[in-house]
Amino acid sequence: MAQLPPGIRFITSFSRDQWYRTFIFSLTFLLYASFHLSRKPISIVKGELHKQCASQGELDSYKEYAAQIQHVRKPLNASQCGWEPFDKSNYKQLLGALDYSFLCAYAVGMYLSGLIGERLPIRYYLTGGMLTSGLFTAMFGLGYFYNVHNLWFYIMAQIANGLVQTTGWPSVVTCIGNWFGKGRRGLIMGVWNSHTSVGNILGSLIAAYWVSTCWGLSFVVPGVIVAVMGVVCFLFLIEHPKDVSCSCTPSSSSKTFLNGASRCRIQMPTLNAKENGKPQDPEMQHLLTDPENCSLSLSPSSVATGEGRHGTSAISFLGALRIPGVVEFSLCLLFAKLVSYTFLFWLPLYITNVEHLDAKRAGDLSTLFDVGGIFGGILAGLISDRLEKRASTCGMMLLLAAPTLYMFSAVSKMGLEATVVMLLISGALVNGPYALITTAVSADLGTHKSLKGNARALSTVTAIIDGTGSVGAALGPLLAGLISPSGWNNVFYMLMVADACALLLLLRLIQKELQCHADHTLFKEH
Repeated sequence: MAQLPPGIRFITSFSRDQWYRTFIFSLTFLLYASFHLSRKPISIVKGELHKQCASQGELDSYKEYAAQIQHVRKPLNASQCGWEPFDKSNYKQLLGALDYSFLCAYAVGMYLSGLIGERLPIRYYLTGGMLTSGLFTAMFGLGYFYNVHNLWFYIMAQIANGLVQTTGWPSVVTCIGNWFGKGRRGLIMGVWNSHTSVGNILGSLIAAYWVSTCWGLSFVVPGVIVAVMGVVCFLFLIEHPKDVSCSCTPSSSSKTFLNGASRCRIQMPTLNAKENGKPQDPEMQHLLTDPENCSLSLSPSSVATGEGRHGTSAISFLGALRIPGVVEFSLCLLFAKLVSYTFLFWLPLYITNVEHLDAKRAGDLSTLFDVGGIFGGILAGLISDRLEKRASTCGMMLLLAAPTLYMFSAVSKMGLEATVVMLLISGALVNGPYALITTAVSADLGTHKSLKGNARALSTVTAIIDGTGSVGAALGPLLAGLISPSGWNNVFYMLMVADACALLLLLRLIQKELQCHADHTLFKEH
């Protein structure tokens, strides 16, 4: 018998379950990357919606020149300051209103999205959200082709898009949580969460390609991409491994950790401990701890669900909030997302003003922040798996982020090379905690064993955490729009204060992790 070719040997070396997991990992990665791809154009196009106004002398000369030539097709904007109504002196407030309308709708919709998503199949729910998101993203760009200058047209497009995009995050996190267990979750989800930065980078490049010539296409093309990915979702997304007769979770690590509120080994009910004299399943050790003690005898009814002991309905809103760590991580994410989304929506305009680059080059340069974010998310997941401490990992990166932001505000004025370096470092430190909380921490809390593996509970917990974070995402760009007229330095001071608040909210969980680690070390010594 002839030897199999190397490629075939490689393919057959993986099991059927592994191939399905790889497929779902890649598919959900691309699906949510397309969501972020459609959010980025607004930050790139801001530099085109409002341009630096020409002086009156230059404007008169241009009008004379335009009057002498007959082939000028595009009418001259009277102010030469961009696209009406964003050509006025209050343009920063108007552009901030666009950001706020999208993000506020996203924050409100996220709380509702978890509840609605529990009652619908993920594939249908996500497909509908992607198709409508593509429609409303393209709708914003159509304002260019139909010469729309009504502010409310653009605000309504942003509000509608913000609402339908809330279908994305709970759906993909629930799906990925169904397919992957707790073993090495921080690293796996750190890599997976790079879809955020990949989508931002692709969105920046696509939007920047057309921004100076036809900014409407900067929205229409991403809208088409999101809609096409919605069709792909409908055709290929598998919600749960049991739907294709795969095992529910891959083999998991025997390490015992989750977050600051549930770090320690738990004493399970006596009945289970006696069965066959077998050691507990490692995943059964990922249980809630009492806020004051490092161990707890946990009964199946310790967390309220909608249908009691054997119910499969979603966990109640208050029941989810009672899971130790949910409130702290949610509020921490509020401030972490405030910083991240301020960069997402205002960084290109800041680069344009400071480096005096055109909108296209500023958009291209801003992608370096997202490149740093990719490495930051992976690094945060790797460190948290290694140290077995989620909250401490977030706290460490937040502690480093605040002085880094101050350095960025100072160094970015020294030249392009310094800006490049600081963009990479800032991106890693700002997006690292944000990525870890929205992925590994959310999945850890949402797949708690007391919830009996209920995927609906995962959707609810994820929506609560990301919904609270989205409140910060709405506030950040709005505050940046209000503060930036007084100077960009004040915007950076606001971001540093937000990072400090995020760190303070995690101090109790960090202390809990360190205390439990010390107790565990002392126990081993004895």
